[in-house]
Amino acid sequence: MVKAVIDLSEELYQTLSSHGLSKAAIARESKKLLALKCYREKILSLGKSAELSGLSMWDFIEFLGENNVPVIDFSEEQLAAEFESVEALRKAI
Repeated sequence: MVKAVIDLSEELYQTLSSHGLSKAAIARESKKLLALKCYREKILSLGKSAELSGLSMWDFIEFLGENNVPVIDFSEEQLAAEFESVEALRKAI
C-alpha cells in the first residue's frame, strides 16, 4: 500500500471537525472525490475508480449518478457504431 497525505491547516481541520468530519471521514470523502474526478476525466476505468473510492462497483455507480457523471459516455461515433452493431444483429436473427 502507498499512503497519500493531505495537509490541512489546524483551522480548516477544526471547521471540518466541528461539522462531524473525523480524519477518517475526510480521507474517505477525499478518496471518493478523487475517484470521481479520475473516472470523469478517463484517467481510471470504472472498476479502478470504484476501487480507489473504497465503494463497491454498484455504490460507485450510484455515487456517479448523484454527482451527474454519466457511467456510459459514448462519443457520437461510438454510439453510431453501437447502433449499427445492434441493427446487424437484429437482421441476422
